[in-house]
Amino acid sequence: MESNVVECGEGPVDKPKVVLGVSGGIAAYKACELLRRLTESGHDVRVVPTASALHFVGAATWSALSGHPVSTEVWDDVHEVPHVRIGQHANLVVVAPATADMLAKAAHGLADDLLTNTLLTARCPVVFAPAMHTEMWEHPATQENVATLRRRGAVVIEPAVGRLTGVDTGKGRLPDPAEIFEVCRRVLARGVTEPDLAGRHVVVSAGGTREPLDPVRFLGNRSSGKQGYALARTAAARGARVTLIAANAALPDPAGVDVVPVGTAVQLREAVLKAAADADAVVMAAAVADFRPATYAAGKIKKKDGQDPDPITLVRNPDILAEISADRARPGQVIVGFAAETDNVLANGRTKLERKGCDLLVVNEVGERKTFGAEENEAVVLGADGTETPVPHGPKEALAETVWDLVAQRLR
Repeated sequence: MESNVVECGEGPVDKPKVVLGVSGGIAAYKACELLRRLTESGHDVRVVPTASALHFVGAATWSALSGHPVSTEVWDDVHEVPHVRIGQHANLVVVAPATADMLAKAAHGLADDLLTNTLLTARCPVVFAPAMHTEMWEHPATQENVATLRRRGAVVIEPAVGRLTGVDTGKGRLPDPAEIFEVCRRVLARGVTEPDLAGRHVVVSAGGTREPLDPVRFLGNRSSGKQGYALARTAAARGARVTLIAANAALPDPAGVDVVPVGTAVQLREAVLKAAADADAVVMAAAVADFRPATYAAGKIKKKDGQDPDPITLVRNPDILAEISADRARPGQVIVGFAAETDNVLANGRTKLERKGCDLLVVNEVGERKTFGAEENEAVVLGADGTETPVPHGPKEALAETVWDLVAQRLR
C-alpha cells in the first residue's frame, strides 16, 4: 500500500493506515458511513471488499470514497503483491460487516480472496463487527469461531439488538457506524495487538438512578452517564465482553456492548447482581441515590392553596458497592467504585474506600459545573493496597483507560 502523507507545520506526517474489510451482508451500505468517518478524521483507508459485498455496494463507491482502487482478487496488480503488502503495512484492519462466513474463514485461516489473505498477513490490531441474523449469531459454530478469534487477540465486538432484514428483530444488527469508529479510534490509540481484557467479562454501571415520588416527579441527580459509557466503550476496545447497566442515560449504545436499562436503585441492584455472577470486574460508575421516598403516590401530588406540602419521608437504598465487595460472586473479582465529593475529597475518599471494601475507588470533586454532564474529568484512583493514581484533567476516556489499566494489573 502506498504511503499517504499530509503536511503540517513541522513537516510531513504519515496518516494511520486502515484496511476496511467489507463482507457480503445487507449491512455493507453502513460501512460507507464508517469509511467517511475514518477518512475525515485523518486516516488513510484502503477498502477491501469480498466479491459478495460488491453485490450490495459497488467498487466505484468504495474507490471514490477512499481515494484508492478497489479489488477483491489476489491476481490484480500481482507485481505489487497486494495479498501480502496490504496487511503488512496496515495499522488497523476492521471488518464491517463481518458475516458468519467471514468469521468462519478468519477463524480457520482460509485465504481464498484478497480480504482473507490480508487478515492472515496483518500484524496489527484486527477488529470484527459482526452482522447477521440472530440464529446465525447464536449458532454454536459461530460462537466457537468468535471465541477462537478473541483467543488469538482479535477484537470481536458484540452485534447490536434491533431490526434485521425483513420483519425479523433480534441480536445481530451491525452497531452504529459512529460507535464502531469509536472502537477503532481507541484500538488505534492503544497501538497493541493483544487486547489485555480479551476473554474477560466486565460490568459497568452508568447514569443516575431516579426514585419516583408520584407518576410525574422523582428524586434524581445530575449524572449524565458519560463516564460510565466511556468506561464501557474503552473496555470493548480492549477486547472485553461488556455489560452496561444504564440508569436513565440518554446516550447512544456503545458498539459491542450489551446494554441493560434500569431506572431506580433497586432495579440497578438487581441488574448488577445478575450480571456480576460471572464477571471478572465490576465498575460502579453510576450515581446511585442513597435514599428513596418511603411511599409512592399513585396520583400526582397536588398543590393545596394556603397549605404547606406534606413532608417526604425517606428510607435508605441498598448499598450495592458494599454488598458486591463483601460478597464477591467469584474469586479474584475486581470491584471498582466511584466517589463524588464536594469537599475534603481525598480524606472522604479514603474513608469511603475502607467502608465500602472495594479494590479501587475513583474519587473526584463534583458540583453544578464540575464533572456531571461534562466531556472531561479529573480524579484520583485510590487503591485498597494504599496506592494513589492521579488522573489529570482531560477526556473521560483517558480516565477510563487508567481505570482499566489498574483493573487489568489486578486481574493478572
